[in-house]
Amino acid sequence: MRTLVTSSPAPLSGPAADLTSTDLANVTQSRATGEDYSRMQRTDTLGRIARWDGVADSLESGGVRLSGAYHRRLEHVYSLSIPKGARVLEVGSARGDLLASLEPAHGVGIDFAPKMVAAARQRHPGLTFLEADAQQLAEAISQAEADASDRPFDYVILSDLVNDLRDVQAVLEQVHKVCGPRTRVMINTYSRVWEKPLAAVGKAGLARPMIGQNWLTPHDLRNLLHLAGFETLRTWQEVLLPLRIPGVAGLCNRFLVKLPGLRHLALSNFLIARPAPTAATQPKPEDVVVSVLVPARNEAGNIENILRRTPQMGAGTELIFVEGGSSDPTWQAIERVAAEHLDWGKGIKIMKQDGKGKGDAVRKGFDAATGDVLMILDADMTVPPEDLPRFFDAWCSGKGEFVNGVRLVYPMADQAMRVLNLIGNKFFSYAFTWLLGQPIRDTLCGTKVLSRTDYRRVADGRHYFGDFDPFGDFDLLFGAAKLNLRICDLPIRYQARTYGDTNIQRWRSGVVLLRMTAYAARRLKFV
Repeated sequence: MRTLVTSSPAPLSGPAADLTSTDLANVTQSRATGEDYSRMQRTDTLGRIARWDGVADSLESGGVRLSGAYHRRLEHVYSLSIPKGARVLEVGSARGDLLASLEPAHGVGIDFAPKMVAAARQRHPGLTFLEADAQQLAEAISQAEADASDRPFDYVILSDLVNDLRDVQAVLEQVHKVCGPRTRVMINTYSRVWEKPLAAVGKAGLARPMIGQNWLTPHDLRNLLHLAGFETLRTWQEVLLPLRIPGVAGLCNRFLVKLPGLRHLALSNFLIARPAPTAATQPKPEDVVVSVLVPARNEAGNIENILRRTPQMGAGTELIFVEGGSSDPTWQAIERVAAEHLDWGKGIKIMKQDGKGKGDAVRKGFDAATGDVLMILDADMTVPPEDLPRFFDAWCSGKGEFVNGVRLVYPMADQAMRVLNLIGNKFFSYAFTWLLGQPIRDTLCGTKVLSRTDYRRVADGRHYFGDFDPFGDFDLLFGAAKLNLRICDLPIRYQARTYGDTNIQRWRSGVVLLRMTAYAARRLKFV
């Protein structure tokens, strides 16, 4: 993590001591004529190394540093997305404080300034710090990390680095080489809105005058990530007030900076990206076993049809019925179809709920699932079972790591959804799109798909949210957003019920949804 504000750097030392006044003077001429381009690049790099070595000397000698509050805020924001115990690489790690704050099981920092690397090794002896240019990142990692190809990093972070880089695309391409299909890349960089304020602070002697900055916009970064083979998952803004002012800083940096009218004034733009999926990095459909969970309460008339219409997908489908205290013979219907179809697909599992609500049924069923991919199919069949292969294809292709059904795109069957329910669903879709940072067109469509591995990660992180969701949809949505999974909306044609009545109580459920919206705001947005 690069230092935002510090005292003036010390004189040139280390590798930059080889620089002569003639070298520095020739940089401009080299740029003008195009002569000796590699020499120009080397001279520019040595100048930057000297700059950051000077910053390291200044910090070690107790130089003025007014940016502590800013860096503590960055550490907090990164910790919200990166769990403790992950494998983390930081490019441009400076003294390693951000990397150390994340408490990685395996942490590696890389920096081209020798004095920064030396300081990092002294401050954080439990982590690994490498001295190398980011444009040789892949080579440096492969030489230092024997298992780099077998165990890629979970997260790669670039904090206030891309604004300093000579060739951002080249560095991002190097980052791509050390990523696995599941790696997340997290970047923050200064907003151009702060270009003149930061320059003014530097001229006043209160901050280190910056080396020429790139001042990339979020659009610029998304485009550069795309060119380097990444897909941007979400962008957002942080830090409205980079100073420690009790009460005021918390209000500005937790709440005001998240509001539409003020977020463009933020100091730092954040992005999270993943390597764009390819056929080579995705599982082969014929190797994937699918578990379809059917929560069923008062759905006796639909059980036979569910069995008959649910397709076999991938390497085979496992069907799991979880009955929830029905007042009709739903359980007897489940027992009967299971006994009559012992050779169905990858098997049929049946069980009764211990608790109440669809959320409890989902957790019980998913805990018993053995498939590689987990699906929810509501027993009312308002989402046709014949649509499940489309969800499977979206997951297998990598278009979505969490595939969410959407009922609000195509025209619905008559009487499939009441008008007030439709209005409520549209409201909550807008609210959750803003809260989660990814487009969510429909929060309560019952059909949702994710891998069993990702579900285990959601379940392991459930303590962050607690047991708050009676529906089961939001527990999964919040968990997927917290893990920065790629959420993909998949439109379906919503059908009217042919048996029984809805188990949802409109007004009571609406109140619960409002409470969960407020809860999500506290745990995911205003943090």
